[in-house]
Amino acid sequence: MLELPALGWQSIVIFVVFALSLLIATYCTYAERVIAAFLQDRVGPDRAGPYGLAQPLADAVKMFTKEEFFPSGANTALFIFGPCLAMITALMSSAVIPFGNVLEFGSNYFFLQGIEVNIGLLWVFGVVSLGVYGIMIGGWASNNKFSLLGAIRAASQNISYELAMGLSLIAVLMISGTLSLRDITLQQSVAGEWHFWNIVKQPLGFIIFLVCAFAETNRTPFDLPECETELVGGYHTEYSSMKLGLYLFSEYVNIFVASAVMSVLYFGGFNFPFQYELRDWLVSNQDWTLAGAQNLITILGTVLLFGKIFGFIFFFMWVRWTLPRFRYDQLMRLGWTILIPLSIFNILLTGGLITFGII
Repeated sequence: MLELPALGWQSIVIFVVFALSLLIATYCTYAERVIAAFLQDRVGPDRAGPYGLAQPLADAVKMFTKEEFFPSGANTALFIFGPCLAMITALMSSAVIPFGNVLEFGSNYFFLQGIEVNIGLLWVFGVVSLGVYGIMIGGWASNNKFSLLGAIRAASQNISYELAMGLSLIAVLMISGTLSLRDITLQQSVAGEWHFWNIVKQPLGFIIFLVCAFAETNRTPFDLPECETELVGGYHTEYSSMKLGLYLFSEYVNIFVASAVMSVLYFGGFNFPFQYELRDWLVSNQDWTLAGAQNLITILGTVLLFGKIFGFIFFFMWVRWTLPRFRYDQLMRLGWTILIPLSIFNILLTGGLITFGII
C-alpha cells in the first residue's frame, strides 16, 4: 500500500462523497415532487428541461439569487451560522461510510471510504447529534416565536429519539464487537449470503432505528419542528434565499446519510449474494485476474449499495405522502414509553441469544 498518496486518495474520496451527497440532496427535491405527484394522481414538474429534470437546478439558481432577508432584532451572526452548521454536520457524517470495498491496482490498495476510523459508529451518532444545534441556533436567532417553538420541539424530539436509536445500536455492537463501519460491513459478507446480514439477526433493532431515523431527520410523521399548520414553517420561518436552501438541502443530506447507515448496519452494505461465487467464476472460466475480478465485485457492490440507499430514500418519501403527522404528545409518548423500553428489551434479548450461541 502506498503511504504518501493515501492522504490524496482520501481527499479525493471525501470530495466525491460530499459532491455526491449534495447532488443526491438536490435531486431528492425532484424525486419528492415526482413521487408526490404520482401518489396524488397529478402532473409533477414538467417545465424545466425534459421531464422536469432541470427543476432542481432552477431551484438552486432561485435560492442563490433571491433577496437576503434579516428579521428585525435577529442575531445576524447566529442567524447565518445556524443553517451553515446544519449543512456542515450533515456532510461530515457521510465521511466515514464505506461505499465500497477495496480497489487493487498492482501493489496499491484504495478504499472507497473517506475516513476509516475504528469509532465510525460513534462518529456518525455524534455528528448527527450536533445537527440539532443548527436548528436550535437558527430558531433562537430569528427572534420569532414560531421559530423558537420549532427549535424547542426539535431539541426535545432529538433528545427523545436519540436515546432509543443509541440503544438499538448497542445490540448491533454486541453482535459485531466493533464500532468500525467497515468491519461491521465485512462481518456481514460471510459466504456472500444475505442471511448473514444484521437485518436477520436484528429485525426489532432495525425497526426501532428506522422509526428513530424519521424523527432525527424531521420527516413526516415526525416533522413537528416545522409543521406548517401550527408553526407556519417552524425553525426556518424567517429564512429566505440560500440560507433556507441550506436547511432544506441538509434535511435531504441527512436522509441520504440515514439511508446509507441503515444499508451498512443492517443490509450488508456493499455486500451482495453470490459475490464470491461470481468472483471465482470470473477467475476460473473467464481468465480474469483475481485483482480484476475483485475490482469488478467492488464496483458492483458500490452500485448495489446505492440501490439500497435509493430504496430507503423512496421509502422516506412514500411515508411522507401517505401518513399524517402525529400530535406532539403522541410523538413524545412513542419515544419514551414504547421505543426506549423496546430498545432495552432488544438488548436483553440479543444478550441472551449470544449467550446461548444462537447468533
